[in-house]
Amino acid sequence: MRKHLVVLLLLMAVSIKWAKADEGMWLPYLLGQQTYNDMVKRGLKLTKEQLYSINKASIKDAIVIFGGGCTGEIVSNEGLIFTNHHCGYGAIASASTVEHNYLKNGFYAQNKSQEISSPMLSVQFLVKVEDVTKQVEDAVKGLSGAERTAKEQSGYAEIIEKATAGTGYEAKVVPMYKANQYLLFVYERYTDIRLVGTPPESIGKFGGDTDNWEWPRHTGDFSIFRVYADKNGKPAPYSKDNVPLKPKHFLPVSIKGVKENDYAMIFGYPGGTNRYETSYGVELKNTVENPNTVNLRDVRLKAMFEQMKKDPAVKLQLASSYAGIANYWKFFDGETKQLEKYHVLEDKRKQEAAFAKWAQDKPEFANILNDYAANYKAWTPYAKGRVYLTEGILGSPVAGFASTLLQVEKALVTPNAPKDAVKNAVAAADKARKAFLEGENKPSDEKILAATCQLYYNDIPKDQQPTAFYQELSSKYGSLTEDATYRKWAANLMANTMIFSDAKWEAFVKNPDAVTLQADPAFAYASAFVKNYTGKYLPLYNQFVSKNNDLGREYLKGIMQMQPNANRYPDANFTMRVSYGQVKPYSPRDAVNYDYVCTMKGVIEKYVPGDYEFDLPANYVDLYNKKDFGQYKDPKRNDVVVCFITTNDITGGNSGSPVINGNGELIGLAFDGNYEALSHKIQFDSNYNRTICVDVRYVLWCIEKLGGAKNIINELKIVK
Repeated sequence: MRKHLVVLLLLMAVSIKWAKADEGMWLPYLLGQQTYNDMVKRGLKLTKEQLYSINKASIKDAIVIFGGGCTGEIVSNEGLIFTNHHCGYGAIASASTVEHNYLKNGFYAQNKSQEISSPMLSVQFLVKVEDVTKQVEDAVKGLSGAERTAKEQSGYAEIIEKATAGTGYEAKVVPMYKANQYLLFVYERYTDIRLVGTPPESIGKFGGDTDNWEWPRHTGDFSIFRVYADKNGKPAPYSKDNVPLKPKHFLPVSIKGVKENDYAMIFGYPGGTNRYETSYGVELKNTVENPNTVNLRDVRLKAMFEQMKKDPAVKLQLASSYAGIANYWKFFDGETKQLEKYHVLEDKRKQEAAFAKWAQDKPEFANILNDYAANYKAWTPYAKGRVYLTEGILGSPVAGFASTLLQVEKALVTPNAPKDAVKNAVAAADKARKAFLEGENKPSDEKILAATCQLYYNDIPKDQQPTAFYQELSSKYGSLTEDATYRKWAANLMANTMIFSDAKWEAFVKNPDAVTLQADPAFAYASAFVKNYTGKYLPLYNQFVSKNNDLGREYLKGIMQMQPNANRYPDANFTMRVSYGQVKPYSPRDAVNYDYVCTMKGVIEKYVPGDYEFDLPANYVDLYNKKDFGQYKDPKRNDVVVCFITTNDITGGNSGSPVINGNGELIGLAFDGNYEALSHKIQFDSNYNRTICVDVRYVLWCIEKLGGAKNIINELKIVK
């Protein structure tokens, strides 16, 4: 019995070690030997220099920041980019019209002359990374709060100017480990990006909001672009004379398929985590920030969806905005549920108790947690009002646009303003109005206006409200407890604001004056709430953030001293990271076991003809019934694998990231996490965390068999 117990404990120790190894978004530039050795143990066949190198071609040269919020990868020697469908969504929608609806019907260029310019897009290649901690810390020595932040920013500017002078490069200095380290990232940006291919939306968004964050997932979440350069391979504005970029490195594409426990590595740009968050931050998120964000987004989504389902043109118009709001509506809801389910708040308190015990005789750290508690206590009463402003009041597109006109008002009323201040502010507003009107749907916006204005009145303490606004609303339109009051007010605003009247707007642009602007109902509404917040509560929020930054830096400094030998990674902050794990199934709850792959059979099972979320192109069903899978068939399943899951650690920004095998070959594209682990921004769960990836074989099947674009397949380096 004792022998069996020892064996059991050893097995548990091994399983814990391996599970924890999946956690971490590591900087390739600073990949520690301990982490690299574990990667090799798990199946990596590449050297450190093949992962990241300044002097030689490496995987980092095939990874790009795509469009400012996603990741893409170069997959051919002619600058072809794979990324997610939802990352290219805005560009695809922008290229589409009702007559040529690429979003709905899909699109594949049969040759380069058919590729569509995407002026809203750019990609950035990482050139190099440098540690500039000493320069920054020398500049901010002895400073804290806003004074430290201001000095940091000026120090960043000097470092960036020196690093990029005469190169055409861009750069940014990014604090790591809550500003206990500073790194300089240098990039080269290309702006001539062209749409090469996209599946129909019924493939790229199959499952819609219903399947979002869920496994099994049957979404072909991919799109294809190409980066162009001048004849010397350097960035250049769009020109017919530009040529496809010859990259330093591109990823071969493996169609060998995945097996359980296969090594999986993900390179990309995870946007943000807060793994070193305190219990105070978790509590504020669970009780105030997330539930109110979810409720307010729900109001907006329902109003938009009601109009989108009536008219294909409206659906196309609102598609990108709706998708962005919906994606994190479900995330915030799930995050709170998982944080509570896995007792993350209690875990954080235990960690803090251990820190407090260690720090009690160390003056530098002894009061940190008490100061944290005081800082959150001071801000929490106003946190809900901030959410209601950003997600509610300014969640109305017309109110959001009207709030930008505060810059025009400032130019108009500022004594001795620069000569061209008004002219420049009005010109910028005029340009922004044109873009706003293209995406504006007045019926849905009117409902959002009325609903969010009423919710603010009902839910925010009266002493925090812009009382003059609500008093005037009541005197003109009726009782503030009646829905009809807000509906009448919103209808009047939409009918009378100059934002929707070309004649009124042109008259204002020709002769701008503060009285006219301030009398406009949309501006009066937005400015009442923004000024109420900025005048009374923004200073308190800035103090809260500034103090939290100081405390976070010292808290993590103390943790690193308390655990000097821990293998620690910095929080994600949209800098290049690599994570590694395995292809692996999981069991989320009693009697439920999820396989590590799903197939086209599951797509057909979910198919509902004409459904908003589960429709399919007609030829999809025909091809499936004929079992026309080509070289992309998985022999074990006699089907095409659509998606697979891994244990990799990712977050938003990793969308479009390549999933790479141990040989450095592309096997899939990461595009989602699973609902059971939506607490991952705060705490990684080694048992339930899974990354959902579209299998590259399904991507290629959609391109070749469904889309008929064999020319794109021929451009790839296929590994069989």
